[in-house]
Amino acid sequence: MSRNIDSSPVQTQMAAAVFKSPVGREYHGNERMEGVKTGRRRVFVQTESGCVLGMDLDRNDNAHMVKRRLQIALNVSTEESSLTFGDMVLKNDLSAIRNHSPLLLTRNLMHRSSSTPCLSPSGRDIQKRDRSGPIEILGHSKRFSTTKELVDEIVMALKAGVDPIQVHGGLGGAYYFRNSRGESVAIVKPTDEEPFAPNNPKGFVGKTLGQPGLKRSVRVGETGFREVAAYLLDHDHFANVPSTALVKITHSIFNVNDGVSGNNNKKNKSFSKIASFQQFIPHDFDASDHGTSSFPVSSVHRIGILDIRIFNTDRHGGNLLVKKLNNDGKFGQQFELVPIDHGLCLPESLEDPYFEWIHWPQASIPFSEDELEYIKALDPSHDSEMLREELPMIREACLRVLTLCTNFLKEAACFGLCLAEIGEMMTREFRRGEEEPSELEVLCIEARRIVAEREREIFALSPKREMQEDGFQFQIDCDDSQSSPNPIFPFHFGMGRNPLSKLEEEEENEEEESETEDIVYPTLGNIPSVSNISMSLKKNLSLGDSSAGHRSAGEQLPTSESFVKVADMNDEEWGLFLEKFQDLLHPAFVQRKSGGTGQRQRQRLGTSCQF
Repeated sequence: MSRNIDSSPVQTQMAAAVFKSPVGREYHGNERMEGVKTGRRRVFVQTESGCVLGMDLDRNDNAHMVKRRLQIALNVSTEESSLTFGDMVLKNDLSAIRNHSPLLLTRNLMHRSSSTPCLSPSGRDIQKRDRSGPIEILGHSKRFSTTKELVDEIVMALKAGVDPIQVHGGLGGAYYFRNSRGESVAIVKPTDEEPFAPNNPKGFVGKTLGQPGLKRSVRVGETGFREVAAYLLDHDHFANVPSTALVKITHSIFNVNDGVSGNNNKKNKSFSKIASFQQFIPHDFDASDHGTSSFPVSSVHRIGILDIRIFNTDRHGGNLLVKKLNNDGKFGQQFELVPIDHGLCLPESLEDPYFEWIHWPQASIPFSEDELEYIKALDPSHDSEMLREELPMIREACLRVLTLCTNFLKEAACFGLCLAEIGEMMTREFRRGEEEPSELEVLCIEARRIVAEREREIFALSPKREMQEDGFQFQIDCDDSQSSPNPIFPFHFGMGRNPLSKLEEEEENEEEESETEDIVYPTLGNIPSVSNISMSLKKNLSLGDSSAGHRSAGEQLPTSESFVKVADMNDEEWGLFLEKFQDLLHPAFVQRKSGGTGQRQRQRLGTSCQF
């Protein structure tokens, strides 16, 4: 039986020596890379267990060569493993891999086995690591200058014997790293210690890196680069996001579970991790500990603008730090808000966002001229290109969500909607035990229906249609219950259920009370108009506490429906979808203003979590 990829961290440290000596033509020296001049790149290969190896790639290297080196280092067959980089499974070509990129080595499904033994060396502690320091930033953007200064401070403190401190709150592993004076200056969150990740120190385990996590559309091990993305998207420090970077970091304080490492004696052994590294901001309390009415309107607006752009699915009071700005008491207490914990933003598909500020009084105040100018200047295409450059592992679906939400924000603000109204249009309602699609999702469904109709028309006029009808009659005989979704209507609905079917039932129950004309809800192939759906969603909402159904952070989050996906369109379909989506926005805004659907408090399912 071949060895498990989830080898012990000690093994990975020993095996790193493999990359220092050439073996045949596949292995190269250990000089530091000089970027494009030498054609060499430094990458960080992370196994499913979270263990990390730093590797230097030559311009002639390919994926098979890398896997061959890993086979020697980790004793795993190249046929039993896959090397992935974001959306890509690396077959051969490595030209898309940029310097300081993280790669993920996973076992192929047929070879997954928890019983495969792990190598656990005994005897003296051999520390043969690659030639990186204790903290190495993944990427050298000018935006990380603050992070570089913090890294220098922490490295000096580590050499002086000032160790980090574990954070005991939350669901995931987190650590305060300190300077030489013992002051916390950074908080580090290893990607393999996230909730459900293999090395989670608080018992929330059970999944491998790359599987759906706390939120279905955010994968385990991928919250770290989302933290960095939120910082990079906070242009001009508009929302006050602390400096954040992705790092490879090595220390003995990090957690490695016995079942993952195969090593019961972990004391004083150093483990390398990929982690988010965020500047620690001294603060007085968080927003959950204080009345919100005294918070500055501009701070709430700026954080809300960021949350909408990045489709934040977890903005609660616990991840809004509050700093007191004055203590003289003459003009009243003034506060500054600092948003943190953006690991559940930029999902791969539209979920239910969580905006705690949605009912704060500041969110109902119109945007200022400065805020409108900032929103107007936002360029989602430029932002997407910037993220591709700075975070090349980011998935294209996340960038599409960014583009969609930024366009929605720009048009809504231009029309005159306030922050609360925009947030409400993006938020789902929870009625009769089920989630209803948000107004934003309804617009997306309508836009996709129009695109599907266009594809259907093109298909009907295609000269190949007659040949397909004559040559593929077997499709007619297929069992409908087992057939795949209609490729001409590529919506993704959770559990195969039409999310609009419950709207039809509600319409029948409310028919006598309705003041609008009757609405007939046909099958999937003919979705009702956006205005009718929107009205059906918003009618006769009962007033209730917005926290009704709220779940604590310690509970398993409910599985959220996926009414709309954006990843299953090709570039042409995506461009047409955005065009049709844009056309639908103005009528929807008019409908909201005239219909009075946004002025009542919503009953929704709270899904925030703190980790």
